[in-house]
Amino acid sequence: MASTGSSRSTDTSNAASKPDVNSLPPETIAFAHRMFDAARSGDSNLVLTAVDAGLPSNLTNEKGNTLLMLAAYAGHTELAKGLLDRGGDPNRINDLGQSMIAGAVFKAHNDIVHALMTKGADPRLGTPNAIQTAHMFGRKDLMEVLGARDEDLKDVPGPFPISGP
Repeated sequence: MASTGSSRSTDTSNAASKPDVNSLPPETIAFAHRMFDAARSGDSNLVLTAVDAGLPSNLTNEKGNTLLMLAAYAGHTELAKGLLDRGGDPNRINDLGQSMIAGAVFKAHNDIVHALMTKGADPRLGTPNAIQTAHMFGRKDLMEVLGARDEDLKDVPGPFPISGP
């Protein structure tokens, strides 16, 4: 839960060198959970104040999700931009191999997609990546923003039919 590095390793030999979260005081774990909950709920004041006071902007939970990833997926544009401005890494991948920009595309949070791209997000990271996600969900409006090229769409399922209720 307390990983703060700038990239996640898929090398399992690093697992032994990870700090044991259970060795942290219960108050620290509770505080981290409050921060992750605040990122999900969009409490910009609480999260950004904590980051400004020294909380790592790339604090990662037990699933590999950063504060930025949680805020972006939940559609909290102000908080996502604030975390990006404070060093939040737009290219972090969680433990399931998902990128925050693909999540923002999937959830149709266009302002966040634009903010992530402005801060250097790579739309080709993750599985599926943001370009593949935009294609699968017929998000033609984002293909140019994501810098999609013909070769990005090889072996990608076609758009899913979108039907009403």
